[in-house]
Amino acid sequence: MIEEPPLLTIKRPSRRPSAAQIDAFQGVPTSFVVDAMQGGGALASTIRPIGDGRDLLCVAAGPALTVDCGPADILALLAALDFIQPGDIVVSAFHGHQGCAALGDRATAMVRNCGAAGLITDGPARDYSGIVAVGLPLWCTGLTPNTPYGNGPGKVGLPIMIGGCRVETGDMVVADRDGVVVVPFDRIEEVIAAVAKVRALEEALDAEVSAGLTVPPAIRELLASDKVRYLE
Repeated sequence: MIEEPPLLTIKRPSRRPSAAQIDAFQGVPTSFVVDAMQGGGALASTIRPIGDGRDLLCVAAGPALTVDCGPADILALLAALDFIQPGDIVVSAFHGHQGCAALGDRATAMVRNCGAAGLITDGPARDYSGIVAVGLPLWCTGLTPNTPYGNGPGKVGLPIMIGGCRVETGDMVVADRDGVVVVPFDRIEEVIAAVAKVRALEEALDAEVSAGLTVPPAIRELLASDKVRYLE
């Protein structure tokens, strides 16, 4: 006989980026962060700003608080409310379930009231107008009116898989209208340094494009090399 699991399994958060590290990611585009990680770290593009950002400004950066709800259930999300620290981004795994909402306007409002900077799930949301009124940046897979359960089992503070990526509590999350990127806790300092280099390169290229750049010199050099074969 299989033993019934506990309704909730909770690991209290034990690591968190410093205030300086969190500040370093404020206002940084997700594209810069991905480039700084050599093309990695983005969640699946199915997880996007609610309403595609038409009515709610979805920009946030902060430490992840992970929630593993499982499909069709939100008990763990509600339990996580007691563990949110100001500035956290709650990352709630719904196991990709699309048959009902992973959250609604009341849950979103409570997450906001606890001081979170954003909320991310791989399930759909409901109560669109209410969520817009709440004003908390939210990334999800779409909308549905269907109601979830609140029976568990679920987990808070343990590693999750969401959008094709592993996320742990304390990882740095950066999200905007382009999507969501996760920086592993152990790589935060490395990525901060790399973002500075990416920003400098982007600004230099922007200046060249504004000045009339048509074809980048590296492409002209490639086209003139023996690495390209021309057919007449």
